[in-house]
Amino acid sequence: MTDIFSAPWFWWALAIAVALPISLVVLTEIHDALLRRDSYLARPVSLIRNYVLPLGALLLLLVKATEVRADATPVRVVATVLGFVVLVLLLSGLNATVFQSAPEGSWRKRVPSIFLDVARFVLISVGVGLIFAFVWGANIGGLFTALGIGSIVLGLTLQNSVGQVISGLLVLFEQPFQIGDWVATRWIGGGRVVEVNWRATHLDSGNGIYVLPNSLLATEWFINLSLPRDEHSIDVVTKFSAGDPPDAVSRTLTAVAHQLPLLRRDAEPVTRTGGSGEFTTTIPLHSPADDVETRSTFLRWVWYAARREALKLDDIADEFPPPAVFEEALRIVGRSLHLGRTDQEVMREHLRVLRYGAGEIVQEPGSVPAGMQFVVSGRARLEMRGPDGTALGIRTLERGEFLGQTTLTREPVAAVGRAVDELTVAQLDREHIEALVLRRPLLMQEIGRVIEERRARARRLTATAGG
Repeated sequence: MTDIFSAPWFWWALAIAVALPISLVVLTEIHDALLRRDSYLARPVSLIRNYVLPLGALLLLLVKATEVRADATPVRVVATVLGFVVLVLLLSGLNATVFQSAPEGSWRKRVPSIFLDVARFVLISVGVGLIFAFVWGANIGGLFTALGIGSIVLGLTLQNSVGQVISGLLVLFEQPFQIGDWVATRWIGGGRVVEVNWRATHLDSGNGIYVLPNSLLATEWFINLSLPRDEHSIDVVTKFSAGDPPDAVSRTLTAVAHQLPLLRRDAEPVTRTGGSGEFTTTIPLHSPADDVETRSTFLRWVWYAARREALKLDDIADEFPPPAVFEEALRIVGRSLHLGRTDQEVMREHLRVLRYGAGEIVQEPGSVPAGMQFVVSGRARLEMRGPDGTALGIRTLERGEFLGQTTLTREPVAAVGRAVDELTVAQLDREHIEALVLRRPLLMQEIGRVIEERRARARRLTATAGG
């Protein structure tokens, strides 16, 4: 019995028998904790628990407990497998700690994948060489010398191609643009970046996909139209008659720009007066992708707004409405308000007929209407914002129906009125509506009924959306 305790292999066997289970239990708890935290270190810990510890224990048992020679084939095989596992562990740990856990926007996150692949290849080659040198006693000096000479020869042969690839990879590493950015080059007026790989950048110009080698971007200039972030804007130039008041024109253009759906909400559009009746409106946008649609919508709405404000866009006067349209508007308002022929004739000189483009806002939410507007042609949609910010349709107004019903009560309207298509309305100011109500008390009851009906509809929509 004393001989067993004094034998060197006994204490090694005892230490392995005690330390291995304890280490496995501790590593299992650590692994489970890392999994609950969704940590990238869970995989390296799993490799240590499942492979490195058992193989290390087996190697110690062979060499120390059973006293097998270190140059024996079983020991070398176990040592080789352990060396490969340790190499995989080092690669996994390096990837998890340096790259996978890197914060967004850092240089570690921007490293192209091909650089990582090359680094892994080099580490694996060196690791395999060291394993064969120390475990199997192989002479790897000649191999590395041959690889070095071969690399020099290959590099000289392919220096132009390799230089282009490296230049492209440097551009990719710097990342002067991201997916979704708009880039303008000497060859392309502008395109949205849809794909970036180690060889080329793909730009969607709207007329097809342009594939530009990264090496070309490394040696030529290009403009990232999306930088700086959230500061993109466009300038739209319009021309009015020299006889139009500049302040009235600027006010109209800025008001139209405020209604644009793609306007950046944290910035204000600005209109500047130029020479010869030219006005430049600066419209802040989120992205160059919104440029074409915003410019088109702005110019279309300005056409209608200029005519409502009696301004001469492009120095052209528009005779609107034609007599037939005005007479039709007069009849529609008379029918809606139950007016006789005499009242209609009195109202004739106070009635205005206006047009709105599709999508334009006819009634601003939160505003107190200065009058009532009656639909002559086209359609207007009443909307309100739900709890989640989505637009909830209250109803669509058609021929003969009206907006601005709270003009007499002087209450702010909760709904936004928007033209569905080209909309023609007849507008009657508050003072003339009040005069009609004084002569016709039942008209006030009708207007009050419409107010309550639309409020009840809005409450039901809000309750439905909130539920």
